[in-house]
Amino acid sequence: MEQAKKILNRFKISKPQRKFVLTLFVAILTTRGKINFRNLSRFSEVSEETYSRQYAKPFAFIAFNRAVIDEALGKESERIIAYDPSFITKSGKKTYGLDYFWNGCHRRSEKGLEIATLAIVDIEKNTGFALSTRQTEPVQPTAQSSAVTSKQAPCEPATRKKTTQKKSPTKKKNAPSPKRRRTYKEEEETLIDQYLQQLRDAKPFLRERETHVVVDGAFAKKKYVDGVCELDLQVVGKLCRDANMRYLYTGPKRAKGSGRQKTYDGKVHWQDLSRLEYMGCEDQIETYTLLLNHVSLKRTVRVVVLLDKSKDKTRQAILFSTDTALEAKTLVRYYKARFQIEFIFRDAKQFTGLCDGQARDQKRLDFHFNASLTTLNLAKLEHLQTLREDPHESFSMTSVKGCYFNTFFLQKIFSMLDLDLNWIIKSTQYQKLRDYGKIAA
Repeated sequence: MEQAKKILNRFKISKPQRKFVLTLFVAILTTRGKINFRNLSRFSEVSEETYSRQYAKPFAFIAFNRAVIDEALGKESERIIAYDPSFITKSGKKTYGLDYFWNGCHRRSEKGLEIATLAIVDIEKNTGFALSTRQTEPVQPTAQSSAVTSKQAPCEPATRKKTTQKKSPTKKKNAPSPKRRRTYKEEEETLIDQYLQQLRDAKPFLRERETHVVVDGAFAKKKYVDGVCELDLQVVGKLCRDANMRYLYTGPKRAKGSGRQKTYDGKVHWQDLSRLEYMGCEDQIETYTLLLNHVSLKRTVRVVVLLDKSKDKTRQAILFSTDTALEAKTLVRYYKARFQIEFIFRDAKQFTGLCDGQARDQKRLDFHFNASLTTLNLAKLEHLQTLREDPHESFSMTSVKGCYFNTFFLQKIFSMLDLDLNWIIKSTQYQKLRDYGKIAA
């Protein structure tokens, strides 16, 4: 954690918080089992109450992550901005933000939490670092949907005598139910507002080369695309297979006075790609590209169509970018690199306790989510520094956590036996003990 100490020395924070943050990063990588207050206290000299108290204090995680990314990747490499939400399993009636969110693993909405992460992905090194992580706030239903009608009186028992009393004309047959669920459209608009606000807050921490925001198909909507473009950024994403698009008219112009100039030249039928530019075939995947007009987005975008003919049934994927000057191969390479953010979520959930938070209030939950992803950044930073000595060594969080636990265990043994660890710390045998159980490349 020498690099973490150097970076923290640049920040104006109190000495107790600096000491706690360094202890926390090491404890997360050392702890076996769930990463919660009680378990962290077992693998460090900090009590459970201290963890709970320090988690409620603010810390500039986004500035710290920016410094870690610059230290690991530099400032000149080719990179993209990957953005994606992730579902967090959580229960408890008092947990902040508990609501129904989309769980991609089960392909349905489930009750829990959601975090949205903005990551910087290096194209050359093919690795990603989390920059900004924010919990999605609970979606508030609109006034119209949250209106609750008064309870009606219970029905009287039926009698044989017919009554001539007419029903009140004010009653409606199809009266709204007292608790109407939010529609997908209402919820999505509110969530997109939160996603855009997170991107606006992170914009001052972006570098000059970080201009393309790569997202999945759920963000191919006019409100999100317009919001990203207003920040002088470009969107790279995926479209549905039946996207409503039009060809741009490139023929001769009409004579003056003969009416409005023709702008579009018919609708795109994705079964017929003869009018698109063929870019070649690689690994049985054909690539087509062209500038097209998207009807819903109301803008001209660069479109790349990928046809996979490796199996019996041809599969098709449609990618797009608001950067019309972007080359087709570069666009595909950017979208493939987006998947690195999924590896970030995977490693954070499996090794740094992203889903193991013991807290329930907003401040502690936010601190826990950011601490989990920042610890993963520091582990990747240490790995990239070791590559200078061994370029063929692959990154493995299992090996990283194993080395930290072995170091902690050796220090514990020597301290309890009242021995000086400096006697063997420079020995080759010490390094073998520290790397015991390490996964080979």
